[in-house]
Amino acid sequence: MAVVVRAGAAPMVWLGVLAAAVGLVPEGLTGRVIGLCGGAAAFLVAAAVVASVRTGRYRELERDATRAARGDILQDRAVTVRNWRRTHRWWLLVAFAAATASAFAVPAAGGLLLAGAGTGLWLKARALGRRETAAEKLLWVRADWVDGGRPAGAGVRGYRTTGPAAGDAAPGGARRR
Repeated sequence: MAVVVRAGAAPMVWLGVLAAAVGLVPEGLTGRVIGLCGGAAAFLVAAAVVASVRTGRYRELERDATRAARGDILQDRAVTVRNWRRTHRWWLLVAFAAATASAFAVPAAGGLLLAGAGTGLWLKARALGRRETAAEKLLWVRADWVDGGRPAGAGVRGYRTTGPAAGDAAPGGARRR
């Protein structure tokens, strides 16, 4: 389940950093210093908001999680990440274009906002991983319940659990080493 949360973090962070770097080239309407200061504030706010939003729904589904049955469809980590990124590639492209275009008004702020959203997703996945480690079980969402890459969306009726050694993902959605 944390794999779905974490799937968008890396592309958002890297596209945000790239957009911020490109955004430093034009002087912009506000100047580079104000753009960087505003972007740093936007980064921190976005990371905090994204990391804390919908945590109640995650905890509710986690509390009511049941053991994975034989009929449950649980995907590999790589398949889940690939599906999420394929589904959201246009949104990522539009966000990158908007962050880059915003540099003509406020240099680097849009890119840092996008990177902050990705960092918030990563922080949320880390928090889920800490809870998985503490409970000594991995949380999964059935692949047929995840609609549009939302692991706590309306279509998700509950989480499934397995032992900590199951699958190819470590707690928090990282690649198992």
